[in-house]
Amino acid sequence: MGDDWSREEVEATAADYFCMLDKELKGLKYNKTEHRRHLSGLLNVRSEGAIERKHQNISAILIKLGFPYIDGYKPLRNYQQILYDAVSSRLNKEKALVDFVQFQINQPATMPIINDILAALVDTPGADLIESQNSGTKVKELPSLQYKIDYLAQEARNRSLGQAGEKFVLQFERARLIRAGQERLASRVEHVSATQGDSAGFDVLSFDITGRERLIEVKTTTYGAFTPFFVTQNEVDLSHTAASEYYLYRTINFRKQPKLFTKHGPIDKSFNLYPQQYIASLA
Repeated sequence: MGDDWSREEVEATAADYFCMLDKELKGLKYNKTEHRRHLSGLLNVRSEGAIERKHQNISAILIKLGFPYIDGYKPLRNYQQILYDAVSSRLNKEKALVDFVQFQINQPATMPIINDILAALVDTPGADLIESQNSGTKVKELPSLQYKIDYLAQEARNRSLGQAGEKFVLQFERARLIRAGQERLASRVEHVSATQGDSAGFDVLSFDITGRERLIEVKTTTYGAFTPFFVTQNEVDLSHTAASEYYLYRTINFRKQPKLFTKHGPIDKSFNLYPQQYIASLA
């Protein structure tokens, strides 16, 4: 038997993934193992590992289409055209789910209550968890999706979410310094975007335990660690000119169980940047 998946197989896999995604986004419990076992009965003798990789492929496709993915299935980008077509076609039919996501990302956000905020720090996801963007990826131009929304842009415009994420990091930094015995430094942590505005190029002023400044830019999302985010040219420039002091704090899963990871130094050294819009003037 060859390794190529039939259209029936990829459509069944996409349907199963969207069923789990719907439950996850709505906070409903589901069992990945049970889903995988049920799905395997609809497939042509596929191993659990092969099914897992297809689910990871679907996560990568949904990210490319600008839609949330299942957090437990880290994106794997070496997918084929037939799977891409099945997922994009399925997304066209998921109007209720798309409408729910659009509603969710526009809801006001509040600072969550956490007993041990320092436990929110997690390891930075490794680049080896996802394939190179060009590795084995053979897809045509993105189709026009009837119900497609730019949920990333809409989430980025949710000011209450951004502010709640910044306050979360503010409390995290104060707790970090206090635990290190640096109460004086903790008292000097400043919510710069609130006191000075967005022009500073960062959101929170904090410190290392030695007293060296940390210029922290906070990027918050309702969804998982691999969700792309927007950065401004001002932020990229500052991350270079103040590279030794500049940190990006990525706050994830914010509305459910917030976690964060950090990156130090120039933004474009830690993340792939892709142009999304241009400023045009008359030639």
